[in-house]
Amino acid sequence: MENNVNTGTAKQILHLGNGGEPPSLDPHLSTAVNSGNIISALLEGLVTPDPVTLKPVPGVAASWDISDDLTTYTFHLNPAARWSNGDPVQASDFIYAWQRLLMPTLAAEYVYQLFVIENAEAFYKGEIDDFREVGVSAVDKFTLKVKLNAPTAYFLSLLSHPSTFPVHPETIQKHGDIDDPGNLWTRAGNYVGNGPFVLTEWALNRIVRVEKNPYYWDAKTVRLQEVRFYPIDNFVTEERMFRSNTLHLTAGVPEEKIAVYVRDNSGLINISPYLGTYFYRFNVNQPPFDDSRVRRALSMAINRQQIVSAVTKGGQIPAYNLTPANTLGYTPTAKIPFDIKAARRLMAESGYPQGKGFPKVELLYNTSEGHRKIAIAIQQMWKIALGIEIRLYNQDWKAFLETEKNGDFSIARGGWIGDYLDPNSFLDMFLTNSGNNRTGWSNQEYDQLIKQSGRIAEMDDRFELFQQAEKILVDESPIMPIYNYTAIYLKSPDVKGWYGNVLNKHPLKYVYLERDN
Repeated sequence: MENNVNTGTAKQILHLGNGGEPPSLDPHLSTAVNSGNIISALLEGLVTPDPVTLKPVPGVAASWDISDDLTTYTFHLNPAARWSNGDPVQASDFIYAWQRLLMPTLAAEYVYQLFVIENAEAFYKGEIDDFREVGVSAVDKFTLKVKLNAPTAYFLSLLSHPSTFPVHPETIQKHGDIDDPGNLWTRAGNYVGNGPFVLTEWALNRIVRVEKNPYYWDAKTVRLQEVRFYPIDNFVTEERMFRSNTLHLTAGVPEEKIAVYVRDNSGLINISPYLGTYFYRFNVNQPPFDDSRVRRALSMAINRQQIVSAVTKGGQIPAYNLTPANTLGYTPTAKIPFDIKAARRLMAESGYPQGKGFPKVELLYNTSEGHRKIAIAIQQMWKIALGIEIRLYNQDWKAFLETEKNGDFSIARGGWIGDYLDPNSFLDMFLTNSGNNRTGWSNQEYDQLIKQSGRIAEMDDRFELFQQAEKILVDESPIMPIYNYTAIYLKSPDVKGWYGNVLNKHPLKYVYLERDN
């Protein structure tokens, strides 16, 4: 029978559900997982994650040397690495890209990722204006040297994150200024990448299509000829498309269908640990959430176990702090308790006994049936436990991100997936200068603890600093952790080379389609 899956498998065309419409395909501006999925097919950093272990393996860098004091990395670029227009990928392309990321006028939310590099933060803050003083330099055309402030255990893993990817300087300059967030270089027909695929179509709310890049240095490994990403933010619609053989893979599964697939089609559903936390942000610049007692009260009043058992139903784990347990061996000890009596006392101390006098507050979430169900459950828990009324409203993904970025909310849905396997990937999000903070919360002691952890090589010492920081985060509660994710999706048996891992990263250069006999 003629359908996407049958035809796609025969022609090595992968049909992939990718959540909602990607907000951006610019590696320096994207913060969304669905954008990152596509960007990682179009661009490649110095290293790339092994599809099974996630350990850094050669990407553009064929090899690297690390100094004895663990602060200087020398990357030897693969001379065969090419941009999709045939130009060689050079050390200067990375320098250009990292300078672009560090320009305040670009307003990149991931800029803080590079602050581990010598003088990077000083350049961003305008304390120095000569980028040559930043610890990144070209030894020659194909050799890049990076000088860090201190030993950074996760640095190599960080280099597989899109924010550290190179961009093609001539393409950026052709379509706008280097620091213009509205630069049109990411449009289909304009995009010049260095990854295993090239962008051939981006039809808003319909499809993003990429094809195999003949100039990619490891093209012989790439078996897929094409990948079609479908922006579907409704899991019910996506599941129907999977059943009708329109999709090889989905981004998620409707809650009500999870148990059915586990019982009747266990070979089609994946449920596995996913290094991420679902939470709500409080805007601490808006009353009543400028009072930490109110924030703690709301967080203490929700029954997380009931949410994962009765609402999400996908094996999620209740979260009482930000960092998932056993992240690289670190498990936070500070926890926000489920304690309705204590929550009521805090509300009374804050001037809202039994919820009296509590202002009208709205909870914002991006459009999704799953998010709506969780919001309704929490809305009812707060009403019953604290006597407060919360209005719910939703926006499409792009509008939601803009609203949240502008701080135009009281409470907003949040979620975070580790960018690399280290507690820092979670905790540095709430540094004062982090573009991903978005709560308005700032704590100097917290900032110092996280920065100090980046200057220490010994893991036990780093973990002790993380414990102290996590306690501050729990005590002041600018966020309300709800649960730790599981990766839940449907996958056709035709999909090979797609391995489960805690970051749910699947480099498409290794994926192929083949029907079992």
